[in-house]
Amino acid sequence: MPQEFDYDLPRVAAFMRRFLPGLRLAEGMVAIGLVRHARLVAGVVYEGLNRHNVWMHVAAEPGGRWLTRAYLRACFVYPFKVCGVQRVSAHVDSSNVASRRFCGHLGFVPEARLAAAAHDGSAVILYVMWRADCRFLET
Repeated sequence: MPQEFDYDLPRVAAFMRRFLPGLRLAEGMVAIGLVRHARLVAGVVYEGLNRHNVWMHVAAEPGGRWLTRAYLRACFVYPFKVCGVQRVSAHVDSSNVASRRFCGHLGFVPEARLAAAAHDGSAVILYVMWRADCRFLET
């Protein structure tokens, strides 16, 4: 299936806001969108990069058919190899079972739980993926 990547932050963020309405652009953000048949089907935005960590936000069309090894590799090569961080962090509302399952499928592990911190009053779960544990990087 033909696919290409889109690095246009405003365009990728606009797509992602359909699924993550609270997503706001900030200085230093970087995006990798996945385009299929001339339309965005998935997006990843990175923010808060420092020498050790970057935050990752993911949004995609429902169904998971967008998920390819090439896209996952690009999404993890950027933080771990290009930026050189040792960890990627993500936060998910505990009520979002599908996103929690997706994080686990990718290899993220829960690191902390913030009680009643989500917009719906549920907890926010902080996830981490360590570079040494990332199976999407070439060895």
